Amino acid sequence: MEARLNVMASPVAAKAMKHIIAAHKALDDSTLPASTRELVMLRASQINGCAGCIDMHTKDAAAAGETSVRLNLVAAWREATVFTDAERAALELAEEGTRIADAAGGVGDEVWANAAKYYDEGQLAALVTQIAVINAFNRGNVITRQPAGDYQAGQVH
Repeated sequence: MEARLNVMASPVAAKAMKHIIAAHKALDDSTLPASTRELVMLRASQINGCAGCIDMHTKDAAAAGETSVRLNLVAAWREATVFTDAERAALELAEEGTRIADAAGGVGDEVWANAAKYYDEGQLAALVTQIAVINAFNRGNVITRQPAGDYQAGQVH
């Protein structure tokens, strides 16, 4: 498959994408665990059908020490026993934050309260921002049909 558009070849789109990339990189400074960030990005990317981001975040997470069992079970995290309660709360927030149109009112109060049990305000801010940023990447990649499979772990960071 070939991409429909090289976003980085467009001066306007490239400028906008650089800001989204900078927002993503700024989250590296948060106290939200990197493994949680990768799981959240992977789950949102699965929901959105973004092959490029699934490729990237699976490989980056594996290179950072994430196990294949956990990576393979992200799509079925509710039934899997390999995630902590905090990770489950983050994955649930990521799902509701990604599927905003599926529920009237967006993210439910119970989902938010559950996440707030495990993450402080700064971590919640990072989690919300991470969900928003990965959804932006997913949408751009899906719209332009960015191909997947050639990503090398650490290529972007």
